Amino acid sequence: MSIPSSGSNEISIHDMQWLGVTLSEDAASRITQLAGEKQHFHLTVKSSGCTGFAYVVTLIEQPSEGDIKYESHNVVFYVALQAMPMVDGTEIDFVRQGLNSNFVYNNPKVKNLCGCGESFGV
Repeated sequence: MSIPSSGSNEISIHDMQWLGVTLSEDAASRITQLAGEKQHFHLTVKSSGCTGFAYVVTLIEQPSEGDIKYESHNVVFYVALQAMPMVDGTEIDFVRQGLNSNFVYNNPKVKNLCGCGESFGV
């Protein structure tokens, strides 16, 4: 994905300087429990829902060429480069509410959320 600039050059997302993605202590602890020693947490997004995008979390053994490596609270994790325009600056938290628990994405780029909480728009 390239973004045309006002000149004859193009700006590539590969050349961008990102703020990054961070983990809260609770998220780092939960990811360590889930991933063990042989897997890594991986974040990307997909087109989904009524507002545009949904977070997609998987456990991977090896990163892909298009993944960016981050480390937060001594946990190494990866974010897909293609997702960075939507998730840059996000802090991932892990929240328990009664019997329920889930990852929560504190994403400063979000402009609107789906009523059911499944998707977001930037």
